[in-house]
Amino acid sequence: MVKHIVLYTLKEGVDKEEAVALIASVLEPLVGRIPGLKHLEVRRAFAGMDYVLYSEFESRQALENYAVHPLHQEAKTHFFHFLDSRVAGDYEV
Repeated sequence: MVKHIVLYTLKEGVDKEEAVALIASVLEPLVGRIPGLKHLEVRRAFAGMDYVLYSEFESRQALENYAVHPLHQEAKTHFFHFLDSRVAGDYEV
């Protein structure tokens, strides 16, 4: 199993509560629709960055496939313009 954690900051002026709710609403439903994506949650961070995406994949290949999957690419169009920066980390268990 691969765990994928991404920390994001949003652009200045973006309503953070609304943005995080929107991001969660388009990404979390991808579980069960993209092969190998076992779990995904988006939460507002209380320190440091603005929000955290935590997800679990069956394998490294499943994570790679998710990154380019058409459903993921379409979901990103709803919020990518809100993002300022990101830091990601992946590890296997």
